Amino acid sequence: MSIRDWPKDDRPREKLMAKGAAQLSDAELLAIFLRVGMKGKSAVQLAQELLRHFGSLSALAAAQKADFVKVPGMGPAKYVQFKAAFELARRALGEKLAAGAALSSPGAVRD
Repeated sequence: MSIRDWPKDDRPREKLMAKGAAQLSDAELLAIFLRVGMKGKSAVQLAQELLRHFGSLSALAAAQKADFVKVPGMGPAKYVQFKAAFELARRALGEKLAAGAALSSPGAVRD
């Protein structure tokens, strides 16, 4: 079933806009990034397959191109997009650490 056929409240993009990114599962967040699935699989199902294949987000972030493109529907272009996104996240966290604000409150420690 296509995500377009899902109730609006269950669609990842609409859910993010209504409830915030923290309310989405890892697969839903990855699905937004993927944008589309492939024949017979929604973007969420494809994202779930990626997470099962690699076992975790950190393993996905560390994936080598040869392993990444083994997943049906994933090719070199998506690999480059994932690497760029994870690098942006790494740099953003690095900026926080460099600013000394990373563990400035109990909430920051929790996060």
